[in-house]
Amino acid sequence: MEFPFDTFAPVIALVGIAAVAGWVLTTWLRIKHGYPLDGVWGQAVYPKKMNEEAIERIRLLSTENAQLRAEVGAMKDRLVNVERIVTDDSHRLTQEIESLRRPTN
Repeated sequence: MEFPFDTFAPVIALVGIAAVAGWVLTTWLRIKHGYPLDGVWGQAVYPKKMNEEAIERIRLLSTENAQLRAEVGAMKDRLVNVERIVTDDSHRLTQEIESLRRPTN
């Protein structure tokens, strides 16, 4: 006698979906109410709450990140000019330098 997989496949799928949904729900409830979560080896992992110091650190790091991005952008612009000068032929470079030396009226 063969096992009728066709009749039990939907039941098995529903049980699997219910198990995953239950796990997600219990994890969400634990986080919401501050209970520890289970780590990789079963140790308790407590969700961290954002305190004033952490928020201030994030703000300072975000500001520093924006300043560094602006600095990198300026360096890229300068590098483009240096590359243009280095790869340019000397005749055109000499003409541009001389045109900058001449006073404009």
